[in-house]
Amino acid sequence: MNSIKAPQRFDFVGSFLRPQALKDAKLARQEGRIGQDEYDRIVNEEIDKIVAKQKELGFHVITDGEFRRTFWHLDFMWGLEGVGHEATGNGVQFNGELAVLDDTYLTGKIRAKDHPFVEYFKYLKKHEDENTVAKYTIPAPAQTFQQMIVPANFENTRKYYPTNEELIEDIAAAYRDVIKQFYDAGCRNLQLDDCTWGAIVGDAAKQRYESLGIDLEEVKNQLLRVNNLALEGKPDDMTITSHICRGNYHSTFFASGAYDSVADHVFARENVDALYLEYDDGRSGGFRPLEKVSEDKKVVLGLITTKSPVLEDKEKVIERIREAEKYIPLDRLCLSPQCGFASCEIGNKLTEEEQWAKLKLVKEIADEVWK
Repeated sequence: MNSIKAPQRFDFVGSFLRPQALKDAKLARQEGRIGQDEYDRIVNEEIDKIVAKQKELGFHVITDGEFRRTFWHLDFMWGLEGVGHEATGNGVQFNGELAVLDDTYLTGKIRAKDHPFVEYFKYLKKHEDENTVAKYTIPAPAQTFQQMIVPANFENTRKYYPTNEELIEDIAAAYRDVIKQFYDAGCRNLQLDDCTWGAIVGDAAKQRYESLGIDLEEVKNQLLRVNNLALEGKPDDMTITSHICRGNYHSTFFASGAYDSVADHVFARENVDALYLEYDDGRSGGFRPLEKVSEDKKVVLGLITTKSPVLEDKEKVIERIREAEKYIPLDRLCLSPQCGFASCEIGNKLTEEEQWAKLKLVKEIADEVWK
C-alpha cells in the first residue's frame, strides 16, 4: 500500500477543466449518437491523460479531475438511497450568475448502498505508482445535510425526518458505510468538500439566517456534529481532509466573509487531518483564525485562484505564506489553488494551459518555501 499522504507541500483541490473531447462525448451520449460503452471508453482515455499531466508536473497526489460527474456534490448524493433529482433549470444565485443545478431532494430515508464513486476510485487507483497516490473527493456530510434542509427542501424533508437530529444520524451512518467502501477498495486519501462553513460566514449570511428565524449557533453545532459523527471509527491509516470555500461556479462565488465566526467549530473541533482553505482574495479575511486550528491538523493555503487566468506574483504569494506563518508553524502549512478548476462541468473562465500554469506556479513556490 502506497504510504504517500495528502496534503503534500504543493497540492490541488481536485477538479480540472473538462477537455473538449469529453464535452463532445457527453453531448453525443445525451443525443444517442454513441452508446454508454463508447462514452465510458472516452472518459477513461481523458482520465488517463489528465492523470499523466499531473504526474508530468511532478504532483504526488492524483485525481480523476472529477470527469465522471456533472456537479462536485450532487452526483455523490444521487448515489445514496432515498435521494432523487430532476433537471428543472433551477439553481442557486451566485454573484451575478445563476448556478444551474439539478433539484436534489429526499424520496425516502437516507441509506448507503454500493456507491458508484467507489468504482470510479478503483479506476483511478490503477494509476498509482511509487511517486503518487490517488485522492478521491466527495461532498462533506454537512453538505448533504444542508442540501436537505434548505428552504426549498425543508417541507419535503420533514415527511421523512421529523427532526434534524434524525436526519443527521442517518446521513452520518450512510457516510460511515461509504467511507468503509472506499477503504476496502484501497482508498487511503479521501477529501470532504464543504461549502457549508463558507456559506454561514459574514454579515449577509447572518442576516439571511435571522430572516429565516434560524439560530446560527445551532447551525454551526449541527454541521460539526454531522461531520464528526460520520468520521467516527474511521481507520487510523486513512487520511481524511476537508476543503472549505465560498462557492465556485463559472468563476463566480456564493458568499464572502472571514473564518473568524466558524474557527472555534471547524478549525478547532472538526476531526479531519487537514484543511484546504480558500484564501485567494479579500473575501476570506485574514489569517488570524488559523490560531484556532488544532495541533493535529495541517492547513493547505489556497492562495492561487482558479477563478481568473491571471497568474499570481510569486513573491506576493510567498509574502502571504510568511504572514500565515505568524499564526501556524510553517511545517504544518502547504500550498494549493483555493478550489478546483471546474467544480461543476461548466468550469471556470480560463484555458487548460492557464490551468497548468497555475499548478506549475504552486509547485515552484512550494519548492522555494519548503526547501
